[in-house]
Amino acid sequence: MQESEFSTALCYFHARESAHDAPALGWVDVHSQSVAAMHGSLSDLLRMEPIDRNVAIQAARETATLTFGLDDVTLHAPVDRQDIWPAGVTYLRSRDARMEESTQEDVYQRVYDAERPEVFFKATAERCVGPFGAVAIRHDSTWDVPEPELAVVFDAHGRSAGYTVGNDVSSRSIEGENPLYLPQAKIYIASCALGPWIVPAGQIDPLDLAIRVAIERDGREHWSGETSTNQLRRSLEELGDCMFAAMDFPHGAVLLTGTGIVPPSEFTLEEGDTVTIDIALIGTLVNHVYRLTPRTGRSA
Repeated sequence: MQESEFSTALCYFHARESAHDAPALGWVDVHSQSVAAMHGSLSDLLRMEPIDRNVAIQAARETATLTFGLDDVTLHAPVDRQDIWPAGVTYLRSRDARMEESTQEDVYQRVYDAERPEVFFKATAERCVGPFGAVAIRHDSTWDVPEPELAVVFDAHGRSAGYTVGNDVSSRSIEGENPLYLPQAKIYIASCALGPWIVPAGQIDPLDLAIRVAIERDGREHWSGETSTNQLRRSLEELGDCMFAAMDFPHGAVLLTGTGIVPPSEFTLEEGDTVTIDIALIGTLVNHVYRLTPRTGRSA
């Protein structure tokens, strides 16, 4: 993990000695490399007004009696009941890549320039993978890529509450065949990863963060790329307003803000790969890759 300027982050974790316990909400002290349990849930915090949320986090820090070293816990995806939605074509590189893969190139140029952003559903919290979990690629896809993204955690009132690292795994072969296949290219088992924790809003500037991804294969770095959130075409407020315009999220929501890193057309993820995404001042998300097997027992 890169050196961080924030002091406290929120996570879900369990102590490795109690692996069968349900994950607990915790706060991470980056300087001491420790984590302590908090009362309540992330949903509880996201229903609060920002000042009350800050007070609750500070109170948890001051009253914690049981702490664990980060090396002694397993971190989970830092969500509980939140929907996860992505935004598309928010970077120029993303527009170009989706034009390259598609049989209808002008669709993505129009989205990039349009007043209304592309925002769509990705995953529920229980379908989201955490740090060192395995993300999936579809068995019926031939071209699959990770999409490293800044993820914004919004509270129930539509205000930015924090930031984490996201991986919006996607099938370029399915989406490229027809833009209407986007849900199949994006929404499937273990297609989304978040972590390692949430940095509360106000601790960092989210608009100038370096993002880097590296894919390891057979013990060696196979491909890497980088960008910065300063290349975002749209503001975080604009994307959040679009998501909340006709929906309510009583437990808060997570928005993946789009990717500015797209591997070349000859690259595709393979089972056994390891994807490492680092966002400066937030943290590092590492996930392994496996290929889904066809479902059995379906009626003809």
